[in-house]
Amino acid sequence: MSGTPISLLGGLITSISFVCTAAFADCRVDSAQLRGDWGEVRFAVEVADDARERQQGLMHRLEMPMGAGMLFVYHQTRVLSFWMKNTLIPLDMIFLDEAGRVVKIHERAIPRDLTSISSDVPARYVLEINGGLARAIGITVGSELRHPSVLQHLAVWPCRDSE
Repeated sequence: MSGTPISLLGGLITSISFVCTAAFADCRVDSAQLRGDWGEVRFAVEVADDARERQQGLMHRLEMPMGAGMLFVYHQTRVLSFWMKNTLIPLDMIFLDEAGRVVKIHERAIPRDLTSISSDVPARYVLEINGGLARAIGITVGSELRHPSVLQHLAVWPCRDSE
């Protein structure tokens, strides 16, 4: 994926976007939805919600499907820091606050880099997707996440059975 021009991602982005249909209106642990002025997208996600899972993250993986990601869930809101040690694929890190609102996007984190990547502001969730996808899709600060792990009483886009 590294070095793939954004223009070549267009067809894949379209495929990801089509996943969001009325048939998928439910909120599921294995998928994360993002929406904004740019549209809406759904990613198949693995959830890392304990210390061991968060520490392992996406390390040692040679690839990740284009419509996939990992959602890191923390049990308190604070400034979060990541690094790419033992991570072999470039990633976009989407930092979100306790309401599920995007507060920062770090694009194309460099594989194996030991430089700390900070949320800079308090965050509670981090969605990691393939590097370059956030920009290609149009995900921006202020976009909203819907997932059962987001505190539903605070969620800007809460889970509901009917949409």
